[in-house]
Order: sequence, then C-alpha cells, then structure tokens
Amino acid sequence: MKMLTIGEFANRAGVASSALRFYEEKGLIHSQRNAGGQRRFQAHQLRRVAFIKAAQAAGISLDEIQRTLNALPAQRTPGKADWGKISAGWRDQLDQRISSLTALRDRLNECIGCGCLSLSACALYNPEDKIRHFGNGARYLNGNRPDDLATIDTEQKKPRKSTRT
Repeated sequence: MKMLTIGEFANRAGVASSALRFYEEKGLIHSQRNAGGQRRFQAHQLRRVAFIKAAQAAGISLDEIQRTLNALPAQRTPGKADWGKISAGWRDQLDQRISSLTALRDRLNECIGCGCLSLSACALYNPEDKIRHFGNGARYLNGNRPDDLATIDTEQKKPRKSTRT
C-alpha cells in the first residue's frame, strides 16, 4: 500500500499541511511515521479529510466532528451509509441554524437586536430600553420579540412569566 507524504496528502486533500497536522493533533486523522520520523498517510485518510471539510462547510464544529468520528467502530473512515446516518442526526441542528440566519436576514433592515443603531427607530421596537430586562446582548437576535415587551412588569422591572410556548 502506497503511503503519501504530508505534502502529497495535502495536495490531494486540498488543504494546507498545517491543517493536516492540526487535524492529526485533534485525533481527526491518523498518520504513521517512517524511520526518519516523517508523517506518512494512507490514502483512505483522504475520505476522513473530505468528511471533515463537508461537515465544516455545514457549520459543524470540530469538536462535534471529532465526537462523531470517534464513535465509528475502530476509528474507521465513514462510508456512504455512515454519512447518511450522521447527516440525518445533524439535520435538526442545521435547520435551527438556517431558521436563525433567515430570521436575522429578514430583520437586518429593522434592527440589529437592541441595542439598535438607530435611536429614533428603536423607540418602535424597544421603548425606554425595556428589552434590557430580558438580559444582556442582542435580545431580539437571541430570540426575544418586540411583543415580549408587553410582558415586562413595570413595577418590578423584569419579565413576567411567559405563557407562550
């Protein structure tokens, strides 16, 4: 079986050698060392790199990718059936990300999530900065909505318990 040098492997995989060393350090791919201590990769590791790149393109974290690869029997390279099961498991996560990005895109012209960049328009979405009672950060981007302001208890200056599900 022909072993590939790190340069050959990087060229075939379409990634930098430094990325391969990083992936190996994280346990995502594996190499062997020759007598001189140089890395040599088996060709089947190319599929693992392709898997990593596809998962990253879908927004999956390296930690999640590592957990997934480690769950395969004998650290083997994922095949088509594996990818089908794995990608189905990531579908909900991806659907949530798509939904969040769609909502962000649709609100870009209205508000960045309070604090808003337009104080004159902000009065429409966040009068008297009431949304601050829901916590720090961009509250509308974190899931609050302008109608949540109606749930603010003005005396206690905090949100009332929500009946919304």
